[in-house]
Amino acid sequence: MTEESETKVLIVEDEAHIAAGLKLNLELEGYSVDVAKTGREAGEFLLNAQRYGVIILDVMLPDTDGFTICRRLRGAGIYVPVIMLTAKASATDRVDGLDAGADDYIPKPFELAELLARVRSRLRRQEWDSEAQVNQDRVFEMVLGPAKINFDTYEVFIGDEQLQLTHLELDLLRYFAENPGRVLKRDELLEKVWKLKNYPNTRTVDNFIVRLRKHFEEDPSSPKFFVSVRGAGYKFVPITTER
Repeated sequence: MTEESETKVLIVEDEAHIAAGLKLNLELEGYSVDVAKTGREAGEFLLNAQRYGVIILDVMLPDTDGFTICRRLRGAGIYVPVIMLTAKASATDRVDGLDAGADDYIPKPFELAELLARVRSRLRRQEWDSEAQVNQDRVFEMVLGPAKINFDTYEVFIGDEQLQLTHLELDLLRYFAENPGRVLKRDELLEKVWKLKNYPNTRTVDNFIVRLRKHFEEDPSSPKFFVSVRGAGYKFVPITTER
């Protein structure tokens, strides 16, 4: 990742006072910031989406919605971290945002300090991933049934077909791979994968486990890889190869 993409943020927000406030505070944090008020304007910036370290994306825009924009990004193979902002705060809406490929979801009204912390967290994760790819001297592959996962290249294949996962899904899968057979509590997963300490909503973890089961389990209702441990958390039972 280039220095520019580590420090550049795109805000897609039609409420002028929110966009202006975010832009000002992100610039005070040292980031370079672009702002789009509509999906059409955002499209012009997203032609070069990879230069951004984070995209802050409002769900309700005048000409489209953030879910659609996020799905198009992921469908095009663009995995820049996306933080969604929305006045819709129900659990269903949060799940819809994550299912669309968002990495984080913050309901309005939000605390500015928290949003800035989420941006820093996403950028740090990008830096860590970049450093890991530079410094890593071996290939680590995991096999789950017919699926093969390469954590160096962030590629997942089932046979010859490539399966697109979000960075958060792969980060969660990687943490499981690093802790096979150990019962992992939801709080631990939130802290280690999402970088959220003492975060009250552990349902986020459950939703992502459901997504991993849909991706990799032959029968998601009777999982053999991502096993629930009642009253404790989740245990990962993998088939791995390392070379």
